[in-house]
Amino acid sequence: MSQSLALGALSFLLSLLLGPFIIALLRKKRVGKNIREEGPASHMVKAGTPTMGGIIIFVVVVLVTVPLNVVGRLSVLLPLGVIAAVGVLGAVDDLMNLFRKKGGGMSARTKFGWLTIIATIAALILHFGLQLTSVYVPFVGKFNIGHWYLAVAIFAIVGFANAVNLTDGLDSLAGGTTAIAFAAYAVIAYLQGQPYLVTFCFAVAGAVLGFLWYNAHPAEVFMGDAGSLALGATLASVALMTGQWLLLPVVGLVFVVETLSVMLQVAYFKLTKGKRIFKMAPLHHHFEMIGWSETQVSLRFWLVGMAMAMLGIALALS
Repeated sequence: MSQSLALGALSFLLSLLLGPFIIALLRKKRVGKNIREEGPASHMVKAGTPTMGGIIIFVVVVLVTVPLNVVGRLSVLLPLGVIAAVGVLGAVDDLMNLFRKKGGGMSARTKFGWLTIIATIAALILHFGLQLTSVYVPFVGKFNIGHWYLAVAIFAIVGFANAVNLTDGLDSLAGGTTAIAFAAYAVIAYLQGQPYLVTFCFAVAGAVLGFLWYNAHPAEVFMGDAGSLALGATLASVALMTGQWLLLPVVGLVFVVETLSVMLQVAYFKLTKGKRIFKMAPLHHHFEMIGWSETQVSLRFWLVGMAMAMLGIALALS
């Protein structure tokens, strides 16, 4: 555990050091955020803020993991491959979105297709390579679900990639909640005696904390799809490797609720021909619209994330 925590701190420091260089490069290349016109009016001042800052996170995770947490621990290549592959996919999407007004941009179908391909490859490795076939049910025990594991793994990876992506709408919101979730799964992996996974989780958490130094309100950089998609997919991969993936909706309750708020809003809008449940979806925008400041929303969602992380660890101990 001491080595894992130390590498987490190293990831934090590397993020701090690399951050200014990557942010300067993004500014030089004019990789600025396009703000949705239908979003809160207060967000319009963020237009032009560098996006795609998530590359800080997955570059640092790769730099720390490859030399210090791969030798003799080849299974860690699975979550490392997921964060790198989905991070690149997200970065391409971020770049293409800059040209949306010119008819560019990756379509939702294309992005979902590539994400599903990556998730399928990861699921095959988890199931046939690492021989994972089971789920732990709190207070009950371990159950083998056979080849159904493949469908669960694909759904979890794709679902959480999109869930974290939807959560990434306020300064420090997605970063803080994902750092907490990875720390929770680091503890769960430690309880299971998986030191390589503990180290990987803390490496990701440390890298995210370093990124948050520059993403704190008012943000100097946004993580973009390069960060949010990659973090969500990787969190699901880690949860699958622990066998405690049933606790993912608990540890990641904030992401689940954010996603449900969008689904409910869209469904209700169509059924009632124009009426809304929330003032705006995802849910964090609803709280902004009723008067919470951006910082209040982010910090209060962090608190919910912390409480759910503690509950998730408690259930893993049951």
